[in-house]
Amino acid sequence: MHPLPARVKKARRWLVPLLGLLVVALMLYRFEHSQVYHPTRDSEYTPDDVGRPAEDVWLKTADGVRLHAWFFAAEKSSPRAKFVMLFCHGNGGNLTSRPGYYRAILETGVNLLTFDYRGYGRSDGEPSEAGTYTDAEAAYQWLRTRGFAPEHILVWGESLGGGIASHVAATEHVGGLMLQSTFTSIPDIGAEVFPWLPVKLISRIKYDTHSRLPHLKCPVVVMHSRADTTIRFGHGERNFAAAREPKAFVEIGGDHNDALLANRSAYVAGAERLVRLAESAQVRKRESEN
Repeated sequence: MHPLPARVKKARRWLVPLLGLLVVALMLYRFEHSQVYHPTRDSEYTPDDVGRPAEDVWLKTADGVRLHAWFFAAEKSSPRAKFVMLFCHGNGGNLTSRPGYYRAILETGVNLLTFDYRGYGRSDGEPSEAGTYTDAEAAYQWLRTRGFAPEHILVWGESLGGGIASHVAATEHVGGLMLQSTFTSIPDIGAEVFPWLPVKLISRIKYDTHSRLPHLKCPVVVMHSRADTTIRFGHGERNFAAAREPKAFVEIGGDHNDALLANRSAYVAGAERLVRLAESAQVRKRESEN
């Protein structure tokens, strides 16, 4: 057997470590993905559990993915029937998992559209950061085709959904943004959970809400609990500090998923605060135009 040429031996010396690094990088990426997204397919509740009929909606994204959504119409007599809340849920479960949140928000008299990201519930595909942004954009555009004016579309982000809702607020004209128990960014969370890893250097999933907030011109409400052990209270404080006026901070109770059990009235008050800030912003705009 002939010995390998020197150039082949040299190539092997750097090729083997490079392939090793690529394998490690792929493993870390898959691990990160599994930590961020926890979709379920099974239905947990129905619109009957919300106490309000819902329209079953199917959305089509710009890249051709079919998404499932529920639309809850406001009471026809509601003075806020022109407003709609675009609800971006958190990283676990699916849209059927959150009837209590929907009930609380609907108490303000607005409409509500909640949708599943790709890979969640009955929606096609697999979740990704870019994909969830595209999904939320499809939901926003559906509301526009239903006749909702941009200033009447309020975007609600629950936990991971805050990273998605803030993207909508940064790329579209909206009337207000709610950040419920939302992190500053995924790398910030990762650095807290895995302090021994260079998370901020290797993270590919960002959802960097904090960096968007100084540039948003719509009203912002931040709701967070001091007892939140999943996304610490400091994330809410830093997000609030980064947001421009008009803004409000509403302290809710309980752990990450227990806001309604711990203090439902604070949760409803937060929803009400967002709608009122949006209404006030519109009044100020009309006055400045006259």
